[in-house]
Amino acid sequence: MDAEGQKNHLKAYGVTYWSLNKQMKVKWLLNYRGGSFLLPDTEEIQRECQIRGVSFEVISNAKTEEILNMISSPAENMEAVVLEKAPKIAVYSPKGLKPWDDAVTMVLTYAEIPYETIYDEEVLDDALLLYDWLHLHHEDFTGQYGKFYRAYRAASWYIEDKKRAEALAADLGYDKVSEEKLAVAKKIRDYVVGGGFMFAMCSATDSFDIALSADGVDICEPMFDGDGSDPGYQNKIDYGNTFAFKDFILERNPNVYEFSSIDMTRKRDIPMTTDYFTLMDYSAKWDPIPSMLTQNHTALVKGFMGQTTAFTRDEIKSNVLVMGENKTNGEAKYIHGIKGKGFFTFYGGHDPEDYTHKVGDPQTELDLHPTSPGYRLILNNVLFPAAKKKKQKT
Repeated sequence: MDAEGQKNHLKAYGVTYWSLNKQMKVKWLLNYRGGSFLLPDTEEIQRECQIRGVSFEVISNAKTEEILNMISSPAENMEAVVLEKAPKIAVYSPKGLKPWDDAVTMVLTYAEIPYETIYDEEVLDDALLLYDWLHLHHEDFTGQYGKFYRAYRAASWYIEDKKRAEALAADLGYDKVSEEKLAVAKKIRDYVVGGGFMFAMCSATDSFDIALSADGVDICEPMFDGDGSDPGYQNKIDYGNTFAFKDFILERNPNVYEFSSIDMTRKRDIPMTTDYFTLMDYSAKWDPIPSMLTQNHTALVKGFMGQTTAFTRDEIKSNVLVMGENKTNGEAKYIHGIKGKGFFTFYGGHDPEDYTHKVGDPQTELDLHPTSPGYRLILNNVLFPAAKKKKQKT
């Protein structure tokens, strides 16, 4: 999985997932040649790699032993993590097509990793218990319809989306979309606390935390929910309810395409040509979780925009790991934390290979980006739940 040896990093994750589904033994060699995968040498796997265009090397048992001994050495910042079971994947996404695409569903499809789509009805009916890993589509959990009001309130898709959301909330027994979305966010919170793995990108990151922080507080203006917001609602926000963020200021103006001060989009002044973020370096033996989540063939990854492009560094809780950042701009791009028995990862931006993706733009063709470092970070999270949990020393 290094830069020189692999011609399709993304599909390599798919072959690894496929092998796990076949109950084959897999080891993830953290920090060894870009985070390579050690698979059994079978004709079936070789054929699958050839069909999918994935580069591989056949090594002897003696060479395997030599590599594993080297990795186990205290002098090497490497680790061999056993992957046990292919995680069952759910993507939280609205029914029907949107006028924009989702990076996670694109890369899962490209890598040929199966997933199921669920939405509010299933979440509120406790269907999350059936899944090991959950991705949140670019959703607005605050009930403000993505803050698209100023630019798209007259667009047919916006009007239809608003009608559908209101009808769904009513069908599920809620007076407002914001109340229904809060109920969904709390179910997702409980899923993570109970041991689930949750991955969110773009506006699903900050809007999720904002919705939890505004439990019992009306932060929506009349064009969103038909009545005024609570007076002084900023002072009623409870940062103790959030997963990752603290001390943020909500954007009250409905005509501003922004939820809060968490997002860096309007605060950054970085040319596209120099927009990169750096992945942190962790001890693979002592910090295997962030090491897994940052495996890549480069430590420098191209930046990309989104409604929520990156996170204000000073508004991230101290117990949350910043795994990717642009230090000179004071922003975090890729963060991870523990909530109860579960884990969450937030990744800023919309599409790692489409710098300024806009509503209505065509989807990215991943055949043109088979070695994308930005997309690799998504797939690291997909395989993360498959890792064998080590017994804690007592």
